[in-house]
Amino acid sequence: MNVMKKKKEQKLVPQHKRSFWGNLCYYKEYYLMLIPGILFFLVFCYGPMYGLVIAFQDYYPLKGVTGSKMVGLKHFRALFTDPFFLSVLKNTIVISFYKLLVCFPAPILLCLALNEISNYRFKKIAQSVSYLPHFVSWVVVSGIIIEFLSPSRGPINILLQNLGMEPIFFVAEPKYFRGVLVLSDLWKSVGWGSIVYLAAVTSVDPTLYEAAEMDHASGWQKFKDITLPELKPLCVFVFITVTIGAFRMLVQPMVMTGGGPDHSTYTLVYDIYETGTMNWEMGLASTMAIVFTIFVVILTIIQNVLTKGKEEKKHVNKKAKNI
Repeated sequence: MNVMKKKKEQKLVPQHKRSFWGNLCYYKEYYLMLIPGILFFLVFCYGPMYGLVIAFQDYYPLKGVTGSKMVGLKHFRALFTDPFFLSVLKNTIVISFYKLLVCFPAPILLCLALNEISNYRFKKIAQSVSYLPHFVSWVVVSGIIIEFLSPSRGPINILLQNLGMEPIFFVAEPKYFRGVLVLSDLWKSVGWGSIVYLAAVTSVDPTLYEAAEMDHASGWQKFKDITLPELKPLCVFVFITVTIGAFRMLVQPMVMTGGGPDHSTYTLVYDIYETGTMNWEMGLASTMAIVFTIFVVILTIIQNVLTKGKEEKKHVNKKAKNI
């Protein structure tokens, strides 16, 4: 009887007045369900972080982490005095900026265009066609792009020659191939990226659009006052993830260009891969990975601060207008 009374009393205690252990006991089933996920992250995400010590060693695989010689900041000094690393970092920033400029707004525009199609069958066909490139591997895409841009048999150069112009070596010219890299990524990702925006747009309350139509609002006004505010939180989240994804380029430049032409598409992650797996300089590769991670984390924090600051300013301005 006393045990039953204690359980009833525990249930009657409000959540904010319970201790940590009280909440742990009360929600024990939920915490037990979290254990597999926590173990996964501990083993596969946090456990390997012990390997960061390799950045401060002359790592030798046969000796392992414990047997390799500690060298302090030797690899960091070598990295920041290497002009090739600064060139690779510049390439990564430039290509990532181009990708953000082109590939971030494109899915939003495609989503809005698809949302305006009234013919259901045509809309589904258009969606399917735009999604298909996402499922094609970069190896196949690179073959298609290189063949398409071939100076001797590519359709674009054949058209240029028919117009009396000289063929352009897109694959061999750095000033062209960065653009090719961005546009091929756009073709492959734009349809798949529009899915999340389509889901957000279709979840908007249709009565809002009906009310706007009754007030004779134009298409632009409906987009500006209804659709855009609903998409803003999602856009901020996608912008951050796209930024991180743009800096993590590896497979695309590796299979399309091999870092060329003239190392113009040699990115930071590709450099880490080659340094660690091809040249077996594990210490230097680990140092580059640490620098890359810090750079991406700082960039993400800046984005979060800027977006939160803008939202807070708008919230304050709305309150001021209401007053």
